[in-house]
Amino acid sequence: MHDARDDHGKPIRLLASASFFLAVSSFCGALQAQPQKVEGASPGIYTCTDARGRTLTADRPIAECTDREQRELNPSGSVRRKVEPTYTARELQEREDRAREAAIQTARLTDERRRERALLVRYPNLATHDRERSEALAQIDAVTQAARKRIAELSEDRKKIDEEMEFYKQDTTKAPGAVRRKLEDNTQSVAVQNRFIAEQEEEKKRVNARFDEERTRLKTLWSPQNGGNPR
Repeated sequence: MHDARDDHGKPIRLLASASFFLAVSSFCGALQAQPQKVEGASPGIYTCTDARGRTLTADRPIAECTDREQRELNPSGSVRRKVEPTYTARELQEREDRAREAAIQTARLTDERRRERALLVRYPNLATHDRERSEALAQIDAVTQAARKRIAELSEDRKKIDEEMEFYKQDTTKAPGAVRRKLEDNTQSVAVQNRFIAEQEEEKKRVNARFDEERTRLKTLWSPQNGGNPR
């Protein structure tokens, strides 16, 4: 058997080269075939601080820390996950109550901030607020004045009715039915107008109270130049 030779007649070592190549390929394949170590697949280490302030560690969830948060660590020391406390039914209810109360408080604060922004948009300064108060009170005074005018008219009507009733003052039951009805209608109408005026006076109090409350709040929001409290 003759060795293979190149163009210059030198022997070529094909077998040795092929053997070396196969050996290197086998070694690389063996390295790739080895299982890769995945940190998350290895057992974790549990750690917590108990009620006495001690730092505890174990290879499983720690019984002394069931009422508090535990951390499961990877072998490298990084946190794999957090283990929530185990709560009783009563504790769960208390947590839900606290969470609900916190949500209500947050909603209340959010609504308060929204109303404050709306107030500032509507009343950017003290002059605007005072002007709208005056306009609101003026409207009430206008309808009150109309009611007083109506009472004055009813008073004039009453004089005429009284003149008709003068003939029956000894016994008003003998007065004609039409006259008695006019007297009753007049009395009721005056009572209605007086009630309306009293209601409007109460409305003025409510309006003033609302504007006073708004002004107190707005003075903390306005800049001093717009009528707010000095900073």
